[in-house]
Amino acid sequence: MSVLSITFHCTKNNIDEWENYVDENLIMMAENLIDVNQYMLSEVHSDYIEDGKNYNLLLIFDNDEKRFEFVESELVNISERVEKKFGEGVMIFNTFLNPKKTRF
Repeated sequence: MSVLSITFHCTKNNIDEWENYVDENLIMMAENLIDVNQYMLSEVHSDYIEDGKNYNLLLIFDNDEKRFEFVESELVNISERVEKKFGEGVMIFNTFLNPKKTRF
């Protein structure tokens, strides 16, 4: 198992438009990812974020190779689409999670 966490930080000015984008586009993109076994799309609550909102897409792959292939191709495409539509209004942060022990 190999896990990738993608956090989207949306500034206050773009929240309504971003939430529409999530509902109309990002969910469909996640549903159509071939090499992803499971995913979870979340709105992140944090007491420390005051300038906007965070959303997280947690992706689970069979192995590190599939995760790497996703990062090299699909994530680049997703990032380009988001950047084209929102510019600096939505920032994307990747976190590679390497489980030590799991119990799903």
